[in-house]
Amino acid sequence: MMTTREMLRALPVLAQQMPSFDPATVPAEPTALFADWLAEAVAAGVDEPHAMTLSTVDADGAPDARVLILKDLDATGWHFATSSVSAKGRQLATNPRVALSFHWREQGRQVRVRGTTVPADPDVSRQDFLARPEGSRIATLAGRQSAVLTDRAELDRELADVRARLAAEPGLVAESHTVYAVAPETVEFWQADPERRHVRLRYRRTDHGWERELLWP
Repeated sequence: MMTTREMLRALPVLAQQMPSFDPATVPAEPTALFADWLAEAVAAGVDEPHAMTLSTVDADGAPDARVLILKDLDATGWHFATSSVSAKGRQLATNPRVALSFHWREQGRQVRVRGTTVPADPDVSRQDFLARPEGSRIATLAGRQSAVLTDRAELDRELADVRARLAAEPGLVAESHTVYAVAPETVEFWQADPERRHVRLRYRRTDHGWERELLWP
């Protein structure tokens, strides 16, 4: 029987056809390039290209990570939404510095964003909550994300109660629901190469605007 190590070593890596990337032709700031890459990922049929890993640290400095969905991208940064009383919401309140990671495997591309989260205006968060699917609103209104669950039946009862409340009050909003923008400090664009001559371009914010620098693979 094949061992786990042997199985992993036998898996192909970077075997697909990948797009080219010329860092000499990129825009002056990173959000424009990210928007281009995201549009290319969508056009190429990448599965859930708006999925990203959000990395935070807790009060003890221990790292944490989970996959979320990108909600928007504008001059203020990369947007995501969560409950301010969830584990990640509490971590953000203690330390707002985060990292985002996008991996578009089909194109051999990664984007890494490091920056600081800033909560959006409450009205923005409210409108975002009302635009979410019903199941997402019900789960948020239940309000116990990351708490220990000892009985699945308790979850079913709570969700049923919240569903009934929402049916009676369609405009009900979870006050803890918060949209955050990640104001970027560095943004790295990583294009894989089958020969491992990967192209890595990092944007770094300075007092004079964005500086661009190539990194060794």
